[in-house]
Amino acid sequence: MADTNIAGIFREIVRTCVRKLGLLQKADASCCGITVAQCHTLVEIGKSTCLSLNQLSELLTLDKSTMSRTVDNLVNAGLVVRQIDNEDRRYMKITLTAQGTEMVEVINSNMEKYFDRILHSIPEEKRGLVMEALPYLFTAVNDTETSFVERQICSGIIREEGGCKCE
Repeated sequence: MADTNIAGIFREIVRTCVRKLGLLQKADASCCGITVAQCHTLVEIGKSTCLSLNQLSELLTLDKSTMSRTVDNLVNAGLVVRQIDNEDRRYMKITLTAQGTEMVEVINSNMEKYFDRILHSIPEEKRGLVMEALPYLFTAVNDTETSFVERQICSGIIREEGGCKCE
């Protein structure tokens, strides 16, 4: 099989998985009455216990204004609080409320059950192979992302101040 055929098949499998998982995330978030971005934000805060707006923006690859609106909505819903850091008053800590913690527990529990069903639908003798391959896929996607964005900037598809970083 030619590399282009393998790449095409790989692309279709990944695209379909991403789409199906995206639909799952929308369904999971909507059952909790929040958006997917809010769901991801809550989960990230729950993993770290406390994050800044800049850290959340970076983790979720959202611009700061979008992240700020997302956090504002979560504050208004009583799911997170903003607190000024006692050691550095310029730093705003974002933490979960008790209600936010409960919601993260529900989201995580639902996701664990869902991914457990997926994992157990893979033949037992192939599960280890899949689990072994996933970190390689993640690393390849992560490493390729930077060069892809740089190529998009250089080709003019993405405009960035300061021009091309590839030179």
